[in-house]
Amino acid sequence: MGGERWVVVEEAGGGAALVPVGEDGRAVGDVRREADLVAAVRARPEVGRWVWRSTAAVYPRLLTAGVRVERCYDVETAELLLLGHEGRLGEPRSAAAAWARLHRRPVPKDPPPRAAEPGAQDSLFEPSPSAHLPLEALLEVYADQLTRHDATAHPGRMRLLTAAESAGMLVAAEMNAAGLPWRADTHREVLHELLGDRYGGSGEPRRLAELADEVSAAFGHRVRPDLPAEVVKAFARAGIRLKSTRKWELEEIDHPAVEPLLRYKTLYRIWTAHGWSWLQDWVRDGRFRPEYTPGGTVSGRWTTNGGGALQIPKVIRRAVVADPGWRLVVADADQMEPRVLAAISRDRGLMDVAGSPEDLYTRLSDRAFAGDREHAKLALLGAVYGQTSGDGLKNLAALRRRFPLAVAYVDDAAKAGEEGRLVRTWLGRTSPPAVGSGDDDSGGEAGLPQEAPLGEASAAQGEFTPGYASSDARARGRFTRNFVVQGSAADWALLLLAALRRATAGMRAELVFFQHDEVIVHCPDEEAEAVVAAVREAGDLAGRIAFGETPVRFPFTVAVVECYADAK
Repeated sequence: MGGERWVVVEEAGGGAALVPVGEDGRAVGDVRREADLVAAVRARPEVGRWVWRSTAAVYPRLLTAGVRVERCYDVETAELLLLGHEGRLGEPRSAAAAWARLHRRPVPKDPPPRAAEPGAQDSLFEPSPSAHLPLEALLEVYADQLTRHDATAHPGRMRLLTAAESAGMLVAAEMNAAGLPWRADTHREVLHELLGDRYGGSGEPRRLAELADEVSAAFGHRVRPDLPAEVVKAFARAGIRLKSTRKWELEEIDHPAVEPLLRYKTLYRIWTAHGWSWLQDWVRDGRFRPEYTPGGTVSGRWTTNGGGALQIPKVIRRAVVADPGWRLVVADADQMEPRVLAAISRDRGLMDVAGSPEDLYTRLSDRAFAGDREHAKLALLGAVYGQTSGDGLKNLAALRRRFPLAVAYVDDAAKAGEEGRLVRTWLGRTSPPAVGSGDDDSGGEAGLPQEAPLGEASAAQGEFTPGYASSDARARGRFTRNFVVQGSAADWALLLLAALRRATAGMRAELVFFQHDEVIVHCPDEEAEAVVAAVREAGDLAGRIAFGETPVRFPFTVAVVECYADAK
């Protein structure tokens, strides 16, 4: 594959306009116009990187036509990252909006995100109102973005982040096209085993109805266990005060309703999230396609646009079965975030601990916690997630004595967040500014930080939604403390996917699943060994590309299985 770079846009009527460009993003040849976008791309295998408005809008159609692109530059993905770096996350990120800002014209709003449509593979990939931005306009936006990359604190890292995120968009489209192998018959067997017979209409299945009766019998009156407020009220009548019906709170109670209630809650989640209706909506032709969204959370972690793909219960994973003669290579990164902290903090002691494929927490406990692995794990995760009170504070003090640079790195990020400043990942992904903080003009970076949240996830993961307004500076500090680690881990994962995609390009193997620190490759039996080797090599290569030459290793626990449930 050559190194040529071409900008391409789809024109009204399905045609395409395209032109070769130089390193500054400006045209270096004549504009070509062709009747068909797919044919235009297919006819130029020498192109090393395609520059287009949106991978999600273009690439699925190419894949359907059998055209695979090795590399791309996604203008709208780049705009999102650059706006974040400039402390402007939340402004419209479409190519049309970028062009309007460039010319000081009214900026159009981004179209609302489309909800996933069960069974419809291309619901996210229909043209938006800005789909037909003229070639000349896209060229202006692209050239301006290259200049803005050069103006960032670490241009090389920021360019790498944009390339990695663009590669992630290609991987996501390919995974959506391939789909996760799914046995509908096995899924139905699991549901019948867990839930019993289905009742007509919208009624609960037999086992849930039985458990609901057990809960009511335990209270001595009718209680609907699917209504938390009703359950809390029932416990109050029994003299037990609850703040919620969360599992950990219920487990502390001595009452005969607790055991059937906990079982009900577990089965109810399966029924509503992955029951018969889910199966009918989301599985087609033996594949589950959840529409992956790279960078769907503020830290860069992926989300899906439907189907709950990133929260598949282990019992339901029994339905994820490789095709006959094929295998699932399930690879889970070992202690990814602590290893990333070692790499980005440049703490020599922690890098040495993370410089082996052996269990990191065991090695850490031998160095600083008298062989107590659990305390070592709690201390390191506490440093990352901000659990710095009680025993966590004592554990953190021990960690700080042995690994001062690592702890200082996340402490600096927390302080930056508390002060309303922005923080960045190692490659430059930036958290949004605190609401009402105004433009960031503090200069410099805290730990490599400077700048604060895009996503939606639990507080335990350190995510919160864009525009989150909190009067609690410490809460924001806990978020930014975690952001620099979790976000840098997400950056590394993008490079892992890009490296693995390239390593398996000549195989029949296909990436079919990814979440945070786990990837699944579906491959013929005879390719499994090569895929395992490719995963391990890709992990270390991603570490070197992202963080430079450090002692830190990024090992994987890898299982070659026929069924996903057998991997763990």
